[in-house]
Amino acid sequence: MAKGPEFKPLTPVFPLLFFTLVFLNVLPARGGSSFLSAGHDHALAVCESRSLWAWGAQHYGELGIGSKERGFIYLPRLVGKETMRWSQVSAGFRCSFGIRVTGTLWAWGGNESGRLGLGDTEPRYVPEQVGRDADWVSVSAGVGHALALKSNGTLWVWGGNESGRLGLGAEETLEIHTPVQVGGDTDWVSVSASIGHSLALKSDGTLWAWGRNQRGKLGLGDTETRLSPAQVGTDTDWVSVFTGYYHTVALKSDGTLWAWGYNNRGQLGLGDTETRFSPAQVGTDTDWVSVSAGTNHTLALKSNGTLWAWGNNLSGRLGLGDTLNRYTPEQVGTDTGWSSVSAGGMYSLGLRSDGTLWGWGYNTYGQLALGDRDPRYTPEKNINLRLRESSQISYIYTLMNRPNPFSLSRDGEVIFFGTSVFPGETVIRIYTLSGALVRTL
Repeated sequence: MAKGPEFKPLTPVFPLLFFTLVFLNVLPARGGSSFLSAGHDHALAVCESRSLWAWGAQHYGELGIGSKERGFIYLPRLVGKETMRWSQVSAGFRCSFGIRVTGTLWAWGGNESGRLGLGDTEPRYVPEQVGRDADWVSVSAGVGHALALKSNGTLWVWGGNESGRLGLGAEETLEIHTPVQVGGDTDWVSVSASIGHSLALKSDGTLWAWGRNQRGKLGLGDTETRLSPAQVGTDTDWVSVFTGYYHTVALKSDGTLWAWGYNNRGQLGLGDTETRFSPAQVGTDTDWVSVSAGTNHTLALKSNGTLWAWGNNLSGRLGLGDTLNRYTPEQVGTDTGWSSVSAGGMYSLGLRSDGTLWGWGYNTYGQLALGDRDPRYTPEKNINLRLRESSQISYIYTLMNRPNPFSLSRDGEVIFFGTSVFPGETVIRIYTLSGALVRTL
């Protein structure tokens, strides 16, 4: 059994802690790999063996290592047993979710408003299965709620329902402690939850949004709250969406990048600080393949494997060697081997095609997994953890460069045959048109 680093008590840093409570982001890695997720101030990753590892701050058990103490760890710690095999993870605001290769859904950490979906509001310090179903394929953790998809294309929600963030058509019920289905549609393929709002894609390429809409983050042209899913425009070529705290970024099948919502630090990448209430194209490039939104910074990858960053650069979270904000996308270094990125609160994580993990930005709670608490202003390699190599990006790019990628759909899915990233395995992978893995046969 692998052993992790020593668990450190959480040192009180009251002015800093107050700042992070207000401003840090909580986001799953839906813009990149399902195997890496930078949350509020902790992170999760699935390794080559499909074992699950966690690091960073622990307030209410979000690391899943069994300790009830508040604290932090500087280096990755094994969650559960090495024999447990995971297919997707999502690090949220002091809570965590994971889906095992069996299709079962697991949750741990803080449980205010029943956001773990376990039927109560008690925290969990190790992963606990959510219900008995074994057909979950995707999960996204917001600040006080969560979204998940099943293999039949249905959408499920739970947690706090303020401002209608659950999309159930009403907000009289303020908390839902176990998963409930949103409507009767069976064509949902991708979800992204954040602070008070939710976005999702359907297999026909349409984009939908609901919940709180301050600063236009739903992209519906106004600031009115939506209590149930509302379509964003009329376009049918969306392939990926990622929610930040108050801004949203998304990709279309032609490789273009779009952004909307709050823009106080240039996080939309549009060259100014003006709020946008509906999707606006970021530049004219048509080779974007992956994107991730943090609190008020954004990371994205191009088809040539280059990494780009813009927005707030406090603590070096953009990886550009300084702390100056950027208002348009700027390339991070010259490397061309990036395969996935995940923008956390005030920090960033990246995965390269060789499976190596890199971190940069804010690091007071060890969320960069580099063995200390010092910030990094450029990407630094983690020598202690090797993740699964991500081939998902090549599949997304293949779809994007087809004349009509949706013509390849069979019941909203695309099938790829190939060799697994695990030696000796041959697999059939079934992906949605948004690039999300539905199942492996």
